[in-house]
Amino acid sequence: MLSAMKIGCCGSMVTSHLSGIGFEVIEKLEELGYDYIELSLAHIVRLSPDEFVKLKEYVNASKLTCLACNNFFPAEVRLTGENTNLDQIIAYVDQALSRAGQLGVKFIVFGSSGAKNVPPGFSHDKAWQQIKTVLREINPIAAKYGITICIEPLNKGESNIVNTVAEGLRLAEEVDRDHIKLLADYYHMAMEGEPLSILEKAIDYIRHTHFADPSGRVFPLKPKDQYTQFITKLKELNYTGGISIEAYSDDFPNDAKTGIGILRKYI
Repeated sequence: MLSAMKIGCCGSMVTSHLSGIGFEVIEKLEELGYDYIELSLAHIVRLSPDEFVKLKEYVNASKLTCLACNNFFPAEVRLTGENTNLDQIIAYVDQALSRAGQLGVKFIVFGSSGAKNVPPGFSHDKAWQQIKTVLREINPIAAKYGITICIEPLNKGESNIVNTVAEGLRLAEEVDRDHIKLLADYYHMAMEGEPLSILEKAIDYIRHTHFADPSGRVFPLKPKDQYTQFITKLKELNYTGGISIEAYSDDFPNDAKTGIGILRKYI
């Protein structure tokens, strides 16, 4: 973990670039005082070798680190159902984590609803076991590149499996591998009405966090008691990882400025 809680931003949520990666906002984030950027890994994998070299040079030229990547798996790399292919999954992960490692990434966010959602009529229990198998199989790859995979529970509006931090914790405990841990996302917790007390049970596994105002999944634009409660709980539990604003915006420069200002006050 980091020596102090750091504030980052998920570029892919606000990108206007055709690549979908979110790299082009890094200069504005640096100007505003953010500590790191979080980029879309599935989109990074789609780059040609030459395009990836240019991205790496661009990121390395910034004072910001690329601490984390979200969007781990694209929807076409199936993780559950009858059409899974473990060899394909392993090949994809090795390529993805190799590129992430070259960017200095330490945490990969595993939400990936399109890849892991349980197909209609397929056994939920079997899908759960398939996800466990995948996570155990990719643990050595994550270890090779010095990366930790953080399971991201997604609300039921986005996913039909692993919807709460409690479920994410159970999955991480069952997988039981050093490089498979957990993410707590304030937005998804709020959408599911999950109590903050779960953070106390899960803190030993939590390595990364996401944040957005649940009303529209936007940047925090004014102080709210709920923000205070979430961040205060993390501080009480001595959480020292990153907190990425993963939010939409119609006015990114101003929203990003306001958002970091609000989080800085709490942190």
